[in-house]
Amino acid sequence: MNTQNDDILAVEEISDAYRAIREQIGRVIVGQESVVDQILIALFANGHCMLVGVPGLAKTLLVSTVAQCLSLQ
Repeated sequence: MNTQNDDILAVEEISDAYRAIREQIGRVIVGQESVVDQILIALFANGHCMLVGVPGLAKTLLVSTVAQCLSLQ
């Protein structure tokens, strides 16, 4: 029973962290919610992602913003 409570608490903590990070990124990156979601999913899953697009879509700004929000710089 205690394990179930621990699991629920862990999911709630991850959910809260996800919302907070998404909100911080949303202050800088506007209109790219799907891309932000996919990047955060890749990070939380300890995976990789590749951003592809024409110049001017704020790919570098997005990655820099994510890194700053997660204190990776």
